[in-house]
Amino acid sequence: MTETTYEPLAQVRKDFRIVWYRCPIERSILLELMKPSDRRGWFQAGGHLALFAITAISAVYFLAQENWIGFALALFAHGTVGSFFRSAVHELAHGTVFQTKWLNQFFLRIYSLLGWWNFHEYAMSHTYHHRYTLFPRGDREVVLPRYPSANPFYILQLFTVNIFGGLESSGLIPIVKGTITIAFGGYEEDKREWIQALYKDYPAARKQAIKWARLILLFHGGVLVSSILLQFWLLPVLVSLHLFVGNWLRYFVGMPMHCGLRNNVSDFRKCVRTITLDAVSEFLYWHMNWHLEHHMYAGVPCYNLKKLHRLLARDMPKPRTLIGAWKEMRGTWKQQQIEPGYEYDTPVPSLLNNLSMENDPLSASIGDIAPTALWETR
Repeated sequence: MTETTYEPLAQVRKDFRIVWYRCPIERSILLELMKPSDRRGWFQAGGHLALFAITAISAVYFLAQENWIGFALALFAHGTVGSFFRSAVHELAHGTVFQTKWLNQFFLRIYSLLGWWNFHEYAMSHTYHHRYTLFPRGDREVVLPRYPSANPFYILQLFTVNIFGGLESSGLIPIVKGTITIAFGGYEEDKREWIQALYKDYPAARKQAIKWARLILLFHGGVLVSSILLQFWLLPVLVSLHLFVGNWLRYFVGMPMHCGLRNNVSDFRKCVRTITLDAVSEFLYWHMNWHLEHHMYAGVPCYNLKKLHRLLARDMPKPRTLIGAWKEMRGTWKQQQIEPGYEYDTPVPSLLNNLSMENDPLSASIGDIAPTALWETR
């Protein structure tokens, strides 16, 4: 089997433009939906950190009381809450959460440190993901086919301690090893081709990612040293290792976003899936269950996506339930064992808008996520 050879991304940016279909919406209404709110930003970003603090304090309390069942449940809840920090990074990187711009940057760095996430590499990659969603020529952040694993050992990791990781979940060994590799100027093995391609034209920008990886290691090393000095062994578990405990929910809600859908199609309704969730899961996921709406109008703050869906509903496929999405993905996976090239073709309403809105900068906005170097080449 030969390795796939991709053309340079500089060439992709030069001559590859996708005319995306976007469900029609009045520009004035879209403009109103795209206005971020500091109040709602504080509720989302501050509220998520508050839940994280509450579960941490609960774990400390139950440990002090030697209530081992309570301690285990609190630690499990703490890991579940913390596993969604990468969803926070996603939204904050788009720069659409707070009206006050520095608050987006401030919380972006807090969540990135706590979540072991290199937002510099992510911003570069995710810009391509939005511009070329599921067109492998320009988007290799998400590569199909993806297979929804129900392997018992993998599920056991998700509900306990995730050591080895996997698709849509963070494992201790790959995350720590990957951060160390980047800190010393290397590339994570499973992302090597993509990350090298991203930075080929921007070697100076790569230095930002290296510096941030070193800062992550310095931060978590400081947590470890502090725990030794304070003789408080639970500190690194709560601050540095939470990401690898009980990260089951993030896997189950994150997997359906693109899995089993179509490549190389310029209609977001065919390559992105929206699902309905309970209020708590939706809050933890930063409303990214409204994923189709996010891709279609990425400049809309996450807390306005449900309202956006209601306005576009007559031109959209009906949202799947979480269980329905998983049944759909598993059914697609089974069909792919027989027909490897099979992709699920989502039924959609007839096109209401025959004119592209792609030339409208407002409609095509992806927020502030694109690094300066990429903007300069647009």
